[in-house]
Amino acid sequence: MKEKHYLSPLLEPRSVGVIGASERESSLGNVLIRNMLDAGYKGRLFAINPKHETVLGIPCYKSVEDVPHRLDLAVIAVRAEKVAAIVDSCGRAGVKAVIILSSGFSESGPRGALFERHVIEAARRHKIRLLGPNCLGIMRPELGLNATFAHASAVKGTIGLISQSGALCAAILDWAKPNNVGFSAVVSLGTSSDIDFGEILEFMISDPRTESIFLYVEGVRDARRFMSALRGAARVKPVLLVKVGRHPDVSRAILSHTGAPVGDDAVFDAALRRAGVIRLYNMGQLFAAANALFSHFRPRGNRLAIITNGGGPGVMAADRAADLGIPLSQFSEGTMEKLNAALPSSWSRGNPVDILGDADVERYKKAVQAVLEGPNVDGVLVMLTPQAMTDPSGVAEAIIELEKTADKPVVTCWMGEDLVTDARHRFIEAGIPTFRTPEPSVELFSHISAYYRNQKLLMQTPASLSHLSPPSIESARLVIETALAERRKVLNEMESKALLAAFRIPIAQTVIARSATEAMVLAEEIGLPVVMKIDSPSIIHKSESGGVRLNLGSLAAVRTAYQEIQDEVRKNRPDANINGVAIEPMILKRNGRELVVGVRRDPVFGPVITFGEGGNRVEANRDVAVALPPLNNYLAGDLIRSSRVHALLGEFRNLPPVDMEALELVLLRVSEMVCELPWITVMDINPLIVDENGAVAVDARIVVENVSPTADRYDHMAIHPYPSHLTSKWTVPDGTEITIRPIKPEDAELEVEFVRGLSTETKYYRFMNTMRELPPAMVARLTQIDYDREMAFLATIMVDGAEKEIGVCRYAVNPDGESCEFAVVVGDDWQHRGLARKLMGVLIEAARGKGLAYMNGVFLANNDRMLKFVQGLGFVLTNDPDDSTIKLGVLSLQD
Repeated sequence: MKEKHYLSPLLEPRSVGVIGASERESSLGNVLIRNMLDAGYKGRLFAINPKHETVLGIPCYKSVEDVPHRLDLAVIAVRAEKVAAIVDSCGRAGVKAVIILSSGFSESGPRGALFERHVIEAARRHKIRLLGPNCLGIMRPELGLNATFAHASAVKGTIGLISQSGALCAAILDWAKPNNVGFSAVVSLGTSSDIDFGEILEFMISDPRTESIFLYVEGVRDARRFMSALRGAARVKPVLLVKVGRHPDVSRAILSHTGAPVGDDAVFDAALRRAGVIRLYNMGQLFAAANALFSHFRPRGNRLAIITNGGGPGVMAADRAADLGIPLSQFSEGTMEKLNAALPSSWSRGNPVDILGDADVERYKKAVQAVLEGPNVDGVLVMLTPQAMTDPSGVAEAIIELEKTADKPVVTCWMGEDLVTDARHRFIEAGIPTFRTPEPSVELFSHISAYYRNQKLLMQTPASLSHLSPPSIESARLVIETALAERRKVLNEMESKALLAAFRIPIAQTVIARSATEAMVLAEEIGLPVVMKIDSPSIIHKSESGGVRLNLGSLAAVRTAYQEIQDEVRKNRPDANINGVAIEPMILKRNGRELVVGVRRDPVFGPVITFGEGGNRVEANRDVAVALPPLNNYLAGDLIRSSRVHALLGEFRNLPPVDMEALELVLLRVSEMVCELPWITVMDINPLIVDENGAVAVDARIVVENVSPTADRYDHMAIHPYPSHLTSKWTVPDGTEITIRPIKPEDAELEVEFVRGLSTETKYYRFMNTMRELPPAMVARLTQIDYDREMAFLATIMVDGAEKEIGVCRYAVNPDGESCEFAVVVGDDWQHRGLARKLMGVLIEAARGKGLAYMNGVFLANNDRMLKFVQGLGFVLTNDPDDSTIKLGVLSLQD
């Protein structure tokens, strides 16, 4: 039983009405009708305009309410001021989805914003879904649907294109047709007053016609939904994205164009890496990647082999590979033997493989075949420069034949023009990516192979640090609440370090002295030598204001330093509010590296974690690595490896390598702080000193602000953390202890084994079929969930020291955001023992805690046992009006 997607009326409409259809040549309404007719729309098409009896031979109706058939989709092409009334009319006529092509709304100023608000109110009143306004429209070539005013139509294919720019859609379509690149869907979002990236992405995830997805992004409105949909799509299909607005001046232009906020580009880049998405930077890369994906170009890794008949071009390609972090393949002994046998003795004997300028067709063929067949190679770039002995077209034909049976992708670069034009045409006909110069050839391989590399980041669902000492979250909250109650947002150093200590981050003990005598007493208690620093909420960079003294080894030096700090700071910062002088032990780590770990709040993606070189060099060296929380060990390690300072953390100038485990643990604890303390907007641990024996936070600064409480404790996060707080234990009467916990990606094998062990009857009632194995795509869908919009609980027991799944329940939030669909299945050996009821109790409480109002279920009408079970839970059953074999159930969660 295949369920229809709720956006099917928009993207798979069985009937379309064009409102504003016209006989006037080149008018928007005329182009729309003509495009629909030329595309051969397979559904029912209606023209709507009170001024015409017919439009291009189609009967024309005065209003949408006069159409003698209920429309799935209405496409509106009239002036902005008329649209709200038309949407209201569509609602009365039962239209389910509307596309507004018209401009003149919020992008045009206050008057247009008022029009847009009225349109949205009308749509919501009638529960109509809205695409646009100010968009190009949509295309579904398989359905013959071209509800756009573009002059170019789309070729049927497998690429789904989603764009915030209608002009860009038109340009891509104009390029794609002569290059034989096809699309499953083309969607222009416009200003996204209702439907945005997230929902269209979710449709394309389940769309069997879409094999890869392209996005053009200017700004993001809903980061959580955007990230959720991106991660869901990238788990099953390659997702490539062009993001503009990488610089602040451009970002301001985008805000005026789309109204969507634009955050820091480094943060956006980190979000894409975490989502498993490939980022492209220009239209040339987009076109090349479209060609490659349409040709089913699928690298399995990023080790590249380069074969060339010219040393210079080969080195150019190798240089670009090094720039992009693409490793050149290290050939096996077997591959080297084949190459030695096929090539002249003066060949390069390495990678790039220079087969020399006199290479003929046979030499190319043998070299490429040897490399393709060898291990340690994930893709091959074949290059040719037209020299005296070269046959460009002959070599091209040989490569085309080899590629037909190769299990690795081939990219070609035939340099020159007149002598190689025919060869390039042959590659295009064969669907093999081809370029004029080396650099874009390597860039293509890098971008597509990045999809597979980024999957490791995508698969990470950080669990809690439950195996370590738990943080004192309540203590940290009290510190923050006290500061906010005093109308302070900047925590002093003692308060900041108290927060770090609450999350078990090692700190240098700090006390505050308010007189020179008190400073001497405290210094003696701490133990000399000490560090003294000004304590002032007004001063961020203490050294620059003269507010730091290091390595004070006597009480006399402490007394003198206290007065010097006071005098110098008052001189340099007369406006500063001084609380006193902080005293802490002098941390002497001969092999220590000074690092900085930070947190800041991005306007789009919320809190992000930064990492880089610390100490006094922070301002001079702003090059920090960025990651979206939550982190786990793999992600923390990836953040460290992404930074420039990573090279200094191993053995360096006779220094031993730092304790990487201690450094990663600090990052994990900071991630935990970010998740559990939504008040934090800025945090700097600088310096964090790390050596071979551990890590210690020497100085810290934290800024907080009031936040409004919500039902979702992680509402401030772009990526929902693993909800470890929902884990519970249950002991059955025979003494068996059952763990009930949220599912995670690592449970894939548990889930496969569980389904494999179910009886035929249980499989039928749960999956509507009796499959023996779960398909890989379904395994990913069941285990790699988005905790913000769905939840799944496993029931497990320990058998011979290993976890075994004995039951699972789950819910998925419906598009209305108020209700959810549920499912539950229990292993045959554990049925009739109360496990299903226990699981459902946990699931219902989780849905209630999420603020959902209803839980829905779909059941086979002949599954009497299940029907009786859900009625016992309080579900009210009704017959499905469209299918007599189905019962529908609903449970109120707010009673």
